[in-house]
Amino acid sequence: MQGLPPQPTKVKKQRNVVGLIALIVGVIGFVFACIPGALILGWILLPIAFVLSLVSLFLKDKAKWMGITALLISIVGTIVGVAVFVSVLATSVDNAIGGGDTTVVQPLADAGANSGAAQEKPASNAGTRENPHPIGSVIESDDWRVVVNSVTLAATDAVIAANSFNEPAAAGSEYIVVNYSATYLGDDPNGQMPAFVSIEYVTADGKTVNGLDKMVIAADAMDTTSALYKDGTATGNEAIEVPTATAGQGVLAVRPGMMADKIFVAVK
Repeated sequence: MQGLPPQPTKVKKQRNVVGLIALIVGVIGFVFACIPGALILGWILLPIAFVLSLVSLFLKDKAKWMGITALLISIVGTIVGVAVFVSVLATSVDNAIGGGDTTVVQPLADAGANSGAAQEKPASNAGTRENPHPIGSVIESDDWRVVVNSVTLAATDAVIAANSFNEPAAAGSEYIVVNYSATYLGDDPNGQMPAFVSIEYVTADGKTVNGLDKMVIAADAMDTTSALYKDGTATGNEAIEVPTATAGQGVLAVRPGMMADKIFVAVK
C-alpha cells in the first residue's frame, strides 16, 4: 500500500523585532502626544513608529501583528496629538488677546463715573441690548478693564474741527464721540495694545457700525497701537457715524478683549 505523501511542516513565524520596536516607540509616542508639555516628543516618536511599522510589515516570515498594532497606534496618536495641540493653541491665543469670563460692575446712582464706588447690577438680562449697562460701568475680562466715561451725541462740528481731513457726516447721519479708558490687567511681558478692545455702536434697528466704517480722527483720539503693560491705562476718544434720527436710541457694544463676551452700554 502506497504511503501518504508527507505533510508539509508548518513553519512558525519568527518574532518581528522591528515590529516590536515600532510598537514600543508608538506607545511611548502616544503617551507623550497626550501631554501638552511633551507634545514635541510625541510628534518625534510617532512618525518613527509609523515608518518602522511599515518596514516590519514587509519582512518575510516575520509576525505581522505587532507592526499592524504599531501602525494603528501611530495614526491614532497623531490625531490625538493634533487635537491636543489645537486645544493648547486656542487656550494660548485666548489668554494672549483677552478671553475668560466678563464681569460688569455699575456705578452707584450718586457716584461719578470715575469715583470707584460701584455695585453689581442684579437684573439677569443686564448688559443686553434691551437692558444695557449705564455709562461708567466697569467691564472686565481676564486681561482688560474697560470703562465708557462719556458719550457725546451730535458731535459732528467738533469732529470736523478736530482734523482737516475728516469728512462731513453723510446726509441723515451725525458723529458721536465715545470717551473710554482701557486698562491692561494681563501679565504679558511684551504688553498688549488697546486695539484688542473694541467699541461699536448698534443702531435701534440692529445694525452695527464702528469707527472703521468711516475713518475720522476725533480730538484726543484713543491710542490703540501703543502697548500697555500690567495696570497701564489709556484714555481717549473714538468718533462713530450714526443715524441722526435714532442716535440716542442705539447702544454701545463693548468687548474687553478679542475673545471676551460683548457687553452693551447705553449712550445716555
